Amino acid sequence: MAKCDICDKSIQTGHRISITRSQVSRRANRKWKPNIKKLQIIENGTVKSIHICTRCLRSNKVTRAI
Repeated sequence: MAKCDICDKSIQTGHRISITRSQVSRRANRKWKPNIKKLQIIENGTVKSIHICTRCLRSNKVTRAI
């Protein structure tokens, strides 16, 4: 299962609700998947490979190894 190593964001589940029917009928299960990337970071002077979501990557919570 894809999971961010920084913020623990993972798959969320819920229901897809049909608009044409009433609210109590026609519900189907659905999954929302996070945008997870595998990349190399620098931690304590060593290069390490982790899974990270794009929100954590955008907010500079880690230093990328180039």
